[in-house]
Amino acid sequence: MKLQMAGVDFHTAPLAAREGAALTAGQAERLLPHIRQAEGVAGCVLLSTCNRTELYLRGDCDPAAVLRDALCLPGLPVRTREGEAAARHLFAVAAGLESQILGDGQIITQAGNAIALARRQHTADSVLDSLFRRAVTAGKRVKTETVLTAVPASAAWQAVHLARERFDGLQNRRAVVIGNGEMGRLAAALLRDAGCAVTVTLRSYRHGETVVPAGCATHPYDGRYAALEGADLAVSATASPHCTLTARALSALREPPRLLIDLAVPRDIEPEAGNLPGVEVIDLDGLGSTGDASPEERRRAQQILDEEFEKFRQWDAYRAALPEIAALKEEVLGRLRHDHAYEGLCSAGDTEGMARLAVCKTVGLLLGGMKENISPGQLQACLERVRRGSNHGKR
Repeated sequence: MKLQMAGVDFHTAPLAAREGAALTAGQAERLLPHIRQAEGVAGCVLLSTCNRTELYLRGDCDPAAVLRDALCLPGLPVRTREGEAAARHLFAVAAGLESQILGDGQIITQAGNAIALARRQHTADSVLDSLFRRAVTAGKRVKTETVLTAVPASAAWQAVHLARERFDGLQNRRAVVIGNGEMGRLAAALLRDAGCAVTVTLRSYRHGETVVPAGCATHPYDGRYAALEGADLAVSATASPHCTLTARALSALREPPRLLIDLAVPRDIEPEAGNLPGVEVIDLDGLGSTGDASPEERRRAQQILDEEFEKFRQWDAYRAALPEIAALKEEVLGRLRHDHAYEGLCSAGDTEGMARLAVCKTVGLLLGGMKENISPGQLQACLERVRRGSNHGKR
């Protein structure tokens, strides 16, 4: 069975194509068992963020066809990878090196959530589980051991940075944030810190349960257009499958916001709203790619990814050798059972002698064929590795 991936991201497809493939956690939860039951699929994990939807699987199948069928999108422009290329791609994704916002800190959590969901749905096999765990570890190391960006990287930060440029500063500006998820809260906090008077819309409010950044006002979601009247800008970041702001409703406002920033996939704000007089709409692709790490920091990040990938590769190589190891054990046991000396030691109850003979048989079996097929230098290197492994096991 091969490790494979198929996906669509901002490198290969515009937002209009990506939003059709975007998945909420609930949608991914329902799709995973369906994908796992597809012919040739032995394990699968779905990673869906605002900039990518990727399927990682183990099996013998066409991963692009599996993903397109699962999403009911036969024309989706999918890119595929397999083997080491698929694994290394995930490591780079988890480290934020493949993000539209270089070093995006949210991707580590998103990758962790993806494998956690696959575990709960029993769709991840041991290889996918180990791959994602090691990739998340690599991402965390890159985040803590390098400085890819001078500021915490996120689409929300980029949105506020763009708004600051548009308004030549945000002090005393009025901002409305639609959506109180992780991205919405981050945007609200950043706007507040930039000097805005921020209002966050909420679908429901439960005292002590609903978390809103300190210093931000709240407003019912159903009355969001009233909150937008006279505001300078609005940021929308919900998980809604439908538009939260329509061009028609915005056109009815006397003073609609001059700047509307859409951080959602699928998009929250109707693109046609940008045709209204004095209104600018910016979506994720409009924010553009950001981040220009120094060559030294990129090299260090890649070194970390290489180190963590090598740990995964060694684990996978050992896993692949387990059937041979099991067969070797059976061969040693078979030889012992038919050894007259071993039978005599068993009858005499000589456990130490039995152990010594078993060790001799095992070492003889291992080295007998090896010394005839490798050079003396290679044999010495193998023996040194065995000694080191033995000493490590004693600790």
